[in-house]
Amino acid sequence: MIRHLFKLIWNKKGAHSLLIIEIWASFLVLFGVLAMIIFNLKNYLRPLGFQYENVWNIELSANQDTVAVGEKLERVLKRVRSYQEVQLASQSSGNTPFSANQIGNSVSYKNISTGGDFYYTDDQFARTIAMPLTLGRWFSHTDRASKYQPVVINKALQEKLFENENPLGKLVKVSDNATVQVVGVVDIYKSRGEFMSDIPAVFQMVGEKDPWNSNILVRTRPGTDANFEARMVREIAAMVPGWGIEVGYLKESKANRVKFTVIPVVIFLVICGFLLVNVALGLFGILNLNIARRKSEIGLRRAMGATEGKVTGQFLGEIWVLATFSLLLGLIFAIQFPIMNVFDLNSDIYIMAIGAAIVVIYLIVTLCAWFPSRQASRIHPATALHEE
Repeated sequence: MIRHLFKLIWNKKGAHSLLIIEIWASFLVLFGVLAMIIFNLKNYLRPLGFQYENVWNIELSANQDTVAVGEKLERVLKRVRSYQEVQLASQSSGNTPFSANQIGNSVSYKNISTGGDFYYTDDQFARTIAMPLTLGRWFSHTDRASKYQPVVINKALQEKLFENENPLGKLVKVSDNATVQVVGVVDIYKSRGEFMSDIPAVFQMVGEKDPWNSNILVRTRPGTDANFEARMVREIAAMVPGWGIEVGYLKESKANRVKFTVIPVVIFLVICGFLLVNVALGLFGILNLNIARRKSEIGLRRAMGATEGKVTGQFLGEIWVLATFSLLLGLIFAIQFPIMNVFDLNSDIYIMAIGAAIVVIYLIVTLCAWFPSRQASRIHPATALHEE
């Protein structure tokens, strides 16, 4: 039966070539879209690793002011912490949670080196965003007297650098060849949003009266409104005239990051849907044309005792063979992604996307071929032979 189906398809290879190309292209696009969806879904199911509710981001810019910038930042931070509406406040670098800013450097231990995101913070950062530690402790002001500057890393970096070793107390080198010491480990820190992966991260303590890291994260008490925000901005502006002051809410920043991630996925879904509709229309057209041209063949088979199920099975078998051939061609390209570790994604994401794309393609071709196949099986043999 299979050999017969291959022979039928080969005899009409010219008519089927366009359909094979359509199924092949649809599989590749569907594979890419599903890989993107699975990647984002797996990330979404993992927690952020911190809390963003009631957290504000005060972004300060000294502009043309170059006099005692670090001291002024320190006074502003002390004033912010003195408000009754403020529970906690922390000085931070510009790559605050959900921002588009990134600070990337390399970090190495022994013969292992990897890249990671660096966050420059103070001793109140973890408490401000309620980020728990799994090992060790957060750095404190007393660490300024230490021989090596203390850092806290996340579990993703721990797994890359130390594997099964205990990272606490280990000395690692960062990109500027400085040696720092690991004092703590946090589990997850997805600062780029809930759809982003948890990549290696290093939290490094800002220097005393640091003039460069001019963001202040503020955890406000529940119920704090815009009236306090306006009052706080006015008082900060009076303390540092000429500086730029912008207040943002992490909740709103998170929503913007979600839109940034979802929109490309929606666009690719529309493109994929368009291709799949074209494949469905092609299937209907080809099968209906086959029925019109092969009425005598169908009538003869029915006259020789072929049941409706066998006739239906023949047409479904033909389209399954076409789909299988197209998918085999697509697999030659798709399997290169996990083998070559393209985009540095886990291979299981690509494998799941390949499997899901195959299932969807077979489901679509089966649904599209079912009605014309059933229509062909119901042709009465006398009618088909009489028309011939």
